[in-house]
Amino acid sequence: MAAVRVRVRVVVDGVVQGVGFRPHAHRLATELGLDGFVGNGSGSVFAEVEGAEDAVARFLERLELDAPPLARVTGVHAEWLPPLSTGSATCPSQGTRSGFAIVGSRPDRGSGRFVAPDAAVCERCLAELFDPGSRRYRHPFISCSDCGPRFTIVRSLPYDRATTSMADFELCPACRAEYDDPRDRRFHAETISCPDCGPQLWFEDASGVVLTGSDRAIAAAQAVILGGGIVAVKGLGGYHLVCDARDDGALARLRRAKRRPHKPVAVMVRDVDDARSLADLDADEERELLSPAHPIVLAARRASEPLSPLVAPGARLVGVMLAYTPLHHLLLSPAPGSRDRTGGPLVVTSGNASGEPICADGAEARRCLAGVADAYLDHDRPIEHTCDDSVVRVIDGAPMPVRRSRGYVPLPVDLGREVAPVLAAGGDGKGTVCLTAGRLAVVSPHLGDIESFEARRLLETTADALSCLYAVHPEALACDEHPGYATRRWAERMARGRPVVHVQHHHAHVVSLLAEHGRVGEEVLGVAFDGTGYGTDGTIWGGELLAVGEDPGRVERAGHLSGALVPGGDAGTREPWRVALAYLDAAGISWDSRLAPVAEGVARGELALLRRQLDTGLACVASTSAGRLFDAVSALLGICEHATYEGQAAVELEAVAWGAPPARLPAFSIDRDGVADPAPVLAALVERSIAGEPPGPLAGGFHDALADAVVHMCVLAAGRRAVTLAGLTGGVFQNALLVRSCRQRLEAAGFEVLVHRTVPPNDGGISLGQAVVASWPVASWPVAEGAVVPDGER
Repeated sequence: MAAVRVRVRVVVDGVVQGVGFRPHAHRLATELGLDGFVGNGSGSVFAEVEGAEDAVARFLERLELDAPPLARVTGVHAEWLPPLSTGSATCPSQGTRSGFAIVGSRPDRGSGRFVAPDAAVCERCLAELFDPGSRRYRHPFISCSDCGPRFTIVRSLPYDRATTSMADFELCPACRAEYDDPRDRRFHAETISCPDCGPQLWFEDASGVVLTGSDRAIAAAQAVILGGGIVAVKGLGGYHLVCDARDDGALARLRRAKRRPHKPVAVMVRDVDDARSLADLDADEERELLSPAHPIVLAARRASEPLSPLVAPGARLVGVMLAYTPLHHLLLSPAPGSRDRTGGPLVVTSGNASGEPICADGAEARRCLAGVADAYLDHDRPIEHTCDDSVVRVIDGAPMPVRRSRGYVPLPVDLGREVAPVLAAGGDGKGTVCLTAGRLAVVSPHLGDIESFEARRLLETTADALSCLYAVHPEALACDEHPGYATRRWAERMARGRPVVHVQHHHAHVVSLLAEHGRVGEEVLGVAFDGTGYGTDGTIWGGELLAVGEDPGRVERAGHLSGALVPGGDAGTREPWRVALAYLDAAGISWDSRLAPVAEGVARGELALLRRQLDTGLACVASTSAGRLFDAVSALLGICEHATYEGQAAVELEAVAWGAPPARLPAFSIDRDGVADPAPVLAALVERSIAGEPPGPLAGGFHDALADAVVHMCVLAAGRRAVTLAGLTGGVFQNALLVRSCRQRLEAAGFEVLVHRTVPPNDGGISLGQAVVASWPVASWPVAEGAVVPDGER
């Protein structure tokens, strides 16, 4: 009996373009003896197959099961059709044909578009890179279907070579033959090239002398680095400043030039064995290092590591990443005929002037980095989207993003329901924008702090690029409530008659956490601890317990840390000793001359001035910030009295606490309204610090006391609301000790606890929360031109 013949039309959604999905479908159909075709839509892959019923069934099963490693299938939609009498399939633009073919892309309306993130160079390409018998031997731009640039080179969808910056490089006959060969792993791989047809690399010194040819250029760059110099290297999403991580002189000059005296810089090595020589890596941290994203992983420094002390002064953790492009591997390897190589470790840090975004084109790099870079290692493949390196920290066996960018962006968050198209502007620090499209929310790469003209220009170009890429015209904009934020002014200027939704800062934090977990619409008690957020009462919040209900646009302040007058506002955070004395003043604790912050004030001759400030409230800001409380405790214990980067005092407090047996301290005083007063804890810290107790156990005791306060506040609030879901969000929850302590205690109290795993807990995630709040109640937007929707009034 002849086999029953069937025909099916298939649409595959998800990250299926630029990952080798069409070649995968072609090979599978050919293996199973099926006729038909496959091609790219605007964001999906479409296919039509015809053949024996059991073979078509196996095709549908294996299409997702055996998908390429970089693919992320979110849906397979099949439509059964009558088989064609000819025993073949109708191929678009080619009529009826037998066999199986990859056909031309056909744009659609853009619903459900996905774009693949960039992926680190794969092992097979690395083997070719260092194989003298390969025609891609030492080719700095080697790639295949499983690796290489994706998001940073795409111009529009569908994803084809012609819609990327590789369109500028016509395939040579040898590469074309591979591209057309179904048996080749570069079959329809859009990024492929070779030395004859690909991008070209060159070296340029500070005087403008240029050396062409990859090997000459790389050897020249290595010589500069080994000689103690700094080279600006063009990467996937921008320029990096690169120097020897063992060279004190090079690092000192780099820090002076970037005005970054203490903030840790990242280190790049060739492989995980080299990474183990720098950090005590556990299996989970190694897994993240080796993932296709190859992020910077924050891990505990080894005591015997060979790094300069200027890499991460005062820090317990070091940021380590593996080489993720062929060019990086070549920089870390000897040039032909030479025993010299940089070898690593290399400092690889964002190529930007202080306060500006990472540079993404040659003219910009030479303008911004003149006086910092001694030379440039450059190439002629354009960068379409600026994209800095991602940073993760592994907490309780799973990664928590600290900076979400290369390797993860623009993977979307599935909101679980269709929402209105909204563009959210994020905050002024750790900027991102977020665009909602259908049921997806796409968060941009990290944009940096939105302070300079260049940063605001990048904000605007990024927002425009996402709207164009996803073919979405936002119907509303969302922004932070802070009246002084540049991002708020930008959103209101860009509205042009569209509604602008102002979302309170910590409300956005909590909703971003719900969104990434697919839990929007559930009641949650969100603990939002950070440094600064404009409160609905006009003061600065940052130690908040917020109750968010089934409508994510409605929020209630269910508790908070008690506050203090912080001298100098945000500027005052650079001097934690002042913050410490302000908190002692708020707690009614005298300024004992034996305390480190008091001694600092006396030495600077500023104690009397601070006393007058606090008595009069002059140039002081009322704040409930958990971040400022960490600053205060760090200074009280003599750990960090002056800060040169955001969060330094808290980072160093956690480092001192790590591994020390925590002291038992009194509890926070918590009233019936859920207001937690740290005065008893501060009094004990003062007394025991003066008595000479070491700072480690006291720092650990503070972490435990704060975690106990979090649980007490949540239990009080849950008793009034019958809520069992809790969430930890805000930049303070990048602290692994605090996350672990709060999570364990909350779970013991019967709560399910959410922590960030997709977007950062810091302000890099709030654009997602803003977008969700603004897009959820579609029908209730105001219709008046230029109207503004206050949070909670919809």
